[in-house]
Amino acid sequence: MHGAEEELRRKGFSTARLDAEILLAHQLGMDRTGLYIHFHDVPEEREAEGFQSLVERRLKEEPVAYILGRKEFWSLRIEVGPGVLIPRPDTEILVEEVLGAVGKLGKEDPDILEIGTGSGAVAIALAKELVRARIVATDVSGAALRQAEKNATAHEVADRIQFVQGDLFEPIGEKFDIIASNPPYISEEIYENLPKGVRLFEPREALLAGPLGTEYHEALVRGSGIHLRKSGWILMEIGEGQRPEIEEMLRASGMYEEIVIRSDYAGLPRVVGARRKNT
Repeated sequence: MHGAEEELRRKGFSTARLDAEILLAHQLGMDRTGLYIHFHDVPEEREAEGFQSLVERRLKEEPVAYILGRKEFWSLRIEVGPGVLIPRPDTEILVEEVLGAVGKLGKEDPDILEIGTGSGAVAIALAKELVRARIVATDVSGAALRQAEKNATAHEVADRIQFVQGDLFEPIGEKFDIIASNPPYISEEIYENLPKGVRLFEPREALLAGPLGTEYHEALVRGSGIHLRKSGWILMEIGEGQRPEIEEMLRASGMYEEIVIRSDYAGLPRVVGARRKNT
């Protein structure tokens, strides 16, 4: 393992040791605790060759989640693959804010719409927490929806999530208590400077919003004015520096009140929410 760690370090990976441990544990069919317990065991030739193959994929900057075929989110194992955005830990804050909004509404059976579900991580986490909720989850990508449905089945919530293919609100003809989204929010300028592992492997359409980076937020604010029930909540994940513009979008629309901001654990604004006016 030390040789692999050194290879990764020379390549410039700041998480070289962690990556090497995760990949070796995966190859040996154990967790990292098991790896330490069997630290002095010598892998068989087949296992060593398999491990080196995984390391070579990582050296080409393929994300670890794609190599493993999974990512943990909300303490759930979410399977991911090419064409499906890898769930980020910061997006758990969106889940927390949806749960908080449900509490404010005081409804045990809220109708929730998630726009851009990707792997289904957010919708599945909400279905696990809100056993009486009705959840509709959309995505423009058929590949993403197939993965989301597979994940929902694995976590035994497929019967409580309706997955629908379409762009933004295109396939939606009803109103909801809560609309949540982690939309594409990367501008063209920032996208070109993202790490190669993101640009080369993760789906461009799930990351790149357009020249400004807030194009999808504008569409969400506008569409939620139609598809959100009175006193309902819109909750959106945002990128660094986007808070002022998105707050102004919400105010300028004249449709929302009680705008709230939730920061991530690095102190950066991460989720913007607003309540639909009751008029």
